[in-house]
Amino acid sequence: MSDQLLTRSIMDAKAPNRSTGIINGKSSNVLNWDDVRFSWAYPKYKKMLANFWSPFEINMAQDIKQFPELSSKEQDTFLKIIGLLSLLDSIQTDYAGKVADYLTDSSLNALMIMLAQQEVVHNHSYSYVLSSLVSRSKQEEVFEYWRTEPILRKRNDFITDGYRDFAENPTVENLLHSIVYDVILEGLFFYSGFAFFYHLARNQKMVASSTMINYINRDEQIHVDLFVKIFQEILTEYPEYQTDELSKFVESSFTQAAMMEIDWARHVIGNEFVGIDLEDVEAYIKFYANVRCHQLGFNRPFEGYRTNPLKWIKAYEEVDLGKSDFFEQKSRQYTKVNVVDNGFDEL
Repeated sequence: MSDQLLTRSIMDAKAPNRSTGIINGKSSNVLNWDDVRFSWAYPKYKKMLANFWSPFEINMAQDIKQFPELSSKEQDTFLKIIGLLSLLDSIQTDYAGKVADYLTDSSLNALMIMLAQQEVVHNHSYSYVLSSLVSRSKQEEVFEYWRTEPILRKRNDFITDGYRDFAENPTVENLLHSIVYDVILEGLFFYSGFAFFYHLARNQKMVASSTMINYINRDEQIHVDLFVKIFQEILTEYPEYQTDELSKFVESSFTQAAMMEIDWARHVIGNEFVGIDLEDVEAYIKFYANVRCHQLGFNRPFEGYRTNPLKWIKAYEEVDLGKSDFFEQKSRQYTKVNVVDNGFDEL
């Protein structure tokens, strides 16, 4: 199968406002939220809009005090995970834009643009955290980790090669495959890193940084749900792509990805931190691989692993993610700090 994807027209006066298909259809490209093809698009839009946040909302003063007090291993792990996240969220911005080009439906194009904007905010947040905590030279070093860490390079190539196939040869099949890689990136590859930040917050360390990570985690959950919807709609309109080969691809990709995430967790977390059991982290990764694969509509790749083994992490993943400080369980006292001083005047 090699159905090539057609780019969405800037304007098509002969087409209806309501798109005739999710891809390779017809649409004027005029967006009327009361006349869109997919009923779930507007609720997604409202949810993404309600979740708007900015790194400037987070006062880093307490984290600035605490970072030098972390152990050298905690500092190293903190910075390496930030280095990982910065690379992955950087390519997400570009990927979302490329997908948007081929979505006929103007409402889904709008959601992709919002998603890309959120990825820009995520990437900015890593710079914001680093500029608060370390020197400029160290910040630059962290943003180069993706080149120098072999385990990171292997994981990153796994995703970027899949994205590149779609970018260079935009077919229906390659789009579907790229969405699988996206769900792996946003719904699995971040998760051992998230667990480390939540572990710090659980011990009242680096709470501001962990709050920011939780906002990112919340956004990524929405992004995964959005891409899963797009994936399912494509298969509804193109059922001929719902094949045994696709099932094998999805399940094997998640198996491979989970093992890479486990290797990364062993490397960056190891058995160094009291309160984080590496076996539980590995089970947590397999649990999420099962969740995401099943979410896409395929068999779970790992037998068992139906429940989250990190019971304590639910306090950070399943809270009401409004404007409250869920780590300290009190009304959030963070203020919008000056971009230049970033809280330094409160030391």
